[in-house]
Order: sequence, then C-alpha cells, then structure tokens
Amino acid sequence: MKVLQNSVLVGISLLSVYLFHRLRRHRRRYANLPQLHSSLLLGHLKVLNDVVSNGDKDRHIDIVFSEICETLGNVPMFILDLYPVAPVLCVVCSHDIAEQVTKASKAFPYSIPNAPTIRAFEDLFGPRSIITAEGEEWKSLRKRFNPGFASRHLVRLLPCIIDKTRRFVDILEHYTTTGEEFKMHDLCTNLTFDIIGTVAMDIDLCAQLGRCDQNEIIRLFRDLVSTYRGRSDNGGIWINPWTTRYRKRLVRTLDVLIKNTIQRTYAEKTEQSGAGCKPDSESGSILSLSLRDIDELTPDILDQVCDQLKTFLFAGHETTSVLLQWALYELSRTPRAMNIVRRELDEIFGPNSSPENVHEMLLSEQGDRLLSRMSYISAVIKEILRLYPPSGTARYCEPGSGFTIKLPGGDDLCLDGMVLYNCETIIQRDERVFGETRNTFMPERWLGNTDTRIQTNEDPSLESGSKGSDGQIPLSAWRPFERGPRNCIGQELANIEARVILASVVRQYDFVKVGLGEIKLNESGEPVVNPTGQYEVKSTLYNTLEVTAKPVDGTRMKVQLATKELKRS
Repeated sequence: MKVLQNSVLVGISLLSVYLFHRLRRHRRRYANLPQLHSSLLLGHLKVLNDVVSNGDKDRHIDIVFSEICETLGNVPMFILDLYPVAPVLCVVCSHDIAEQVTKASKAFPYSIPNAPTIRAFEDLFGPRSIITAEGEEWKSLRKRFNPGFASRHLVRLLPCIIDKTRRFVDILEHYTTTGEEFKMHDLCTNLTFDIIGTVAMDIDLCAQLGRCDQNEIIRLFRDLVSTYRGRSDNGGIWINPWTTRYRKRLVRTLDVLIKNTIQRTYAEKTEQSGAGCKPDSESGSILSLSLRDIDELTPDILDQVCDQLKTFLFAGHETTSVLLQWALYELSRTPRAMNIVRRELDEIFGPNSSPENVHEMLLSEQGDRLLSRMSYISAVIKEILRLYPPSGTARYCEPGSGFTIKLPGGDDLCLDGMVLYNCETIIQRDERVFGETRNTFMPERWLGNTDTRIQTNEDPSLESGSKGSDGQIPLSAWRPFERGPRNCIGQELANIEARVILASVVRQYDFVKVGLGEIKLNESGEPVVNPTGQYEVKSTLYNTLEVTAKPVDGTRMKVQLATKELKRS
C-alpha cells in the first residue's frame, strides 16, 4: 500500500511539474505582445476582473477594452491571455490591422472564419445562419438573399416602412398628451420588429401592440432573446440546463411557425407559376425573392431559410433600434445639429413638419430622390454608428494556418490560435484618425462623404472633405457594418429605415432625456452649452451588453411637441 501511495505522489508531482512548464511556456509565447500585467497561474483573469470592477459593472465590454487600450498607451492591438479558461483574445484597436483581419485573401477567400464563440447564440440564429456559415455555404446564402436587400428593392418597400412608422408616431403623440416617461428602447424595438417582419416575411408581427395582440412569432422570439439578457456565460448547458431546455422548447415552437410561413409563401409562388403569372423579380418580401429560383422546397432548404429569417429578425431589428435611440438622444442635446437637421428637412419637405406630410411625399414617385437629399441626416447616422457601433467582429485562425498581420511599425506578427476581436468602439474613436473630437458627436466631419454604406473596395485610401477631424478619414476607419466580403447584408435597410423614421419625427417632437444623460440646467432653468456645442449633462449615458450594445437604461425619455429652434447658448 505504501508503495502505491508513493507512486501516486510521484505521479502527481510529475504531472504538476509538466503542467507548470506547459503553462509557463504558454505565457512566455505571448510575453512580448502588448498586455496588462499577467499572472503565471491566472493569466489576465484577475487583472481583467479588477478593471471591470473599477467602474460601472454593467458597462459594455468594449468600454472596458477602451480603458485597457488607453492604459497601455493606445497600442494598435493587445492581448488578454485567459488560458486555460478561454483562448487568447487579441483585441484589435487599429483600422489598419482590422482591415487585414476582414479582407479576402488567397488563404481565406471569404475572409477569416468567425470565432467559435458565435456558436453560443446558435439557438437564437439557428445552426445554418449566414452569420455562422463559412466557405461555399456562406457564399451561396449571400447570393440567394442579396436581391432582397438591394437598394432598388428596399425602396419599393417604402410603403411598408411608412405604414409601421405611422403606428410609432401615434404612440409618440399619446406620450406628448400624457407627459409620461417611457423607454425609447421599447418603442424603437417594437417599430423595427414590425418593419423587419413585413420586409422579410410579409407578415404583420403587431409588435407595437399589446402582448396579447402580437403575432405569436414575435412573442416567442422576444422570450428567446430574453434568455440571453444579463448573462456573460450565454447559458451553456453545463451552467444552466433549465435555461437551455427552455430555449430549445421556444426554438422548436418558433421554427414550426416560421416554416409554416415559408411553406405558405412557397405555395403562393408555385400557384402563381402554375397560373402562368410571371412573378415580379423586384417586388415582394425578402423571403419571396429568396424562393424564386427554388424548384423544390426540400427539408434542407426549409431549415436553411428558417434560420436566415431568425437571423434577419434579430439583426434586422436590433441595429436600427439602437441607432435610433442614440440619434434621438444626441440630437436632443446638440442644438446645432438638431437645427441643421430641421432646416434640411424644411428644404426637402417644405414648412409642413407633420409626419403625414413627410409620409405622403415619400410615397410619391419622388420618394427615392427625397431620401437621397438627406445629406446631413445621413451624416448624423454615420456619426452615430461611429460612436455607438452595434457590435464588433470576432474571427479565429486555427493554429498552423499561418495568418500573419503587419504591424504599423512594419513588423510581422502571426496570430494563429487567437480569437481576433475588431473592437469598433476603439477603432472608430482613434485620436490618430478623428483628432481631439474623437469622443464628440460631430456629424459635420462626414459632410462630403455621407454614404452610409460600407464601400466594398479594398483600397484603404483616404477620404476627402471630412470636416471636424484633424485629418482625412481612411475608409477602413469607419466599419460599424464591418468590411470585406462578410460585411452586413442588411446595412442598406438600416440606413433607409433610419432616414424615414428620423425625417418623420425630429421636426414634430422634442425628446427630453430622463435619468442617465439628463441635461443639466442653470439657475434660470436653461440648458448650459459646453465648448463642443452640446448641452451639459448630469451624468453619462453608456452602452451595456445584451447580445449587442444598447443604452443601459433603455433610453428613458419624455416627448413634447417641438419648438422651432433649440437654444444654442
């Protein structure tokens, strides 16, 4: 027995020595890269927790990364060594490196694959989602659904967008009468859910009505999204089996409803073809366009299309909702910008500021042209997406793949085996690009290039006419929809929605922030304008993380009928 005990002790000792040397070898491998002080045993786990704890604990992780980047001297990239709990994370802080991560290359013709961490949201998007698909499968999906997101097609859907916006206006009108406080997040999210439901599937989700009157699809989808809130672990089955089982049950029911919609749409298409009717290739929902070349709706295609619709439901409502919340907030506290927006809309739509007038003119034959004239509003949208990007992108190269980047100094660095996170919040506030106004809402910096679509060329040459910054702005420094082959398929829908909705409400209403971000008043009860031309605030509104970035308090607001000009001093 004693011999056995001694053998066990020797074995444990040898294993401990082996693990120690393996851990030390791992830490040394990354020792020369920019990083916080690392512990041999814990890596950066403890120091990361210390940084998170030294501030608002519910702030978005991008804000934490921004603080770390500043502490390290605004480096172009840094690592967080979380081994053995998680892979090493490389946080990309430079647009030059971010461009290398997302562009197509000989080794990665469709860009570097997404990180495996995205699989944590598989129940939300589905296992066949365009977000998680790679290689030829991703290419095929993108080709199938691109026509539904083309600008020319989306403009034809303006009546759908305007119809849902009318409900939104009615709700705002109610709050001007009651004076009640409300969460702008709820109003904007309900609106964008309604729009994506109609645009993607040609169904009315009734998201802006009470829960009892809502379509069952939206009720189930909301319940599914809610299971991801307030969790950093994403509810893996080994952590919370009850949540996982609940999600699976929701997904099964939701999939049945969405597949019924797909089958109904396909049956209508087949019936039209049988009657000799040639479907209009540029009309209909995104779903109907995706089915136009399908000869047989196989179970595999049905599963695939179902997962894309769930993806569009989530991504199609979230980005625009958060964009609208931040736009209305920043305009409400930036009198210069709000006054310019209102004057621009007066020039486009005339002095009648009613939403009905705006809608009537947008529904006319000149609607597309009117949208294209909203130069300053497009600059507002572009600036909001710069300051408050919806999310970054995480990519991963398998060890041995040989992926190497070139650092600003000219040195090469191999990033195999790391999760590569393009932190848009840092990249789009880089002082070397945006100067001293990097943290300031300044739409004027984009006048001369207000195109809110990600340009697909790979040339990172400089843009001209970018007022408000200390230099010209590289194309690759603005990437809220990401760049490269895998840029966001729905970016143009978000841009059109935002222009229509902002044009409908910003002249008719004044929005007043309540709570975080509330405007500070002087002794006379007037707002105080700071040197940047914005109203001073009592506290700072910031983003939190609920799958994507969004204002932490739901953007609490009140609304009232608008005054002609906001006070600027």
